[in-house]
Amino acid sequence: QVHLEESGGGSAQAGGSLTLSCAASGGIDYKPYCMGWFRQAPGKEREGVAAWARDSTPTYADAVKGRFTISRDSTKITLSLQMNSLRLEDTAMYYCATGATKFGASCLDVHYWGQGTQVTVSS
Repeated sequence: QVHLEESGGGSAQAGGSLTLSCAASGGIDYKPYCMGWFRQAPGKEREGVAAWARDSTPTYADAVKGRFTISRDSTKITLSLQMNSLRLEDTAMYYCATGATKFGASCLDVHYWGQGTQVTVSS
């Protein structure tokens, strides 16, 4: 059983930056095809923010393109999300996930979810 744990959430002012991290434990031989970040704002559906499939380049949601940067270390199954130029609408619970497939900015056929980390952007 693989456990994903996010860290780095918190509060920031609009225009500021935060970095989220996700580390996996419990799966020595686990090598997911896709690793990515999702977010869910209050009253809204969960949406893919950024996803990175093995042997390809990352894909970003239009809402974060140019502001967020995803990075991954496949050997350690770690994932990070550098969030710059934060906006009020970036306020959400952010989740990392691993999956078997990828479509756009989302990992699909998700194997594992993290518990989430809250990001709150204020003016």
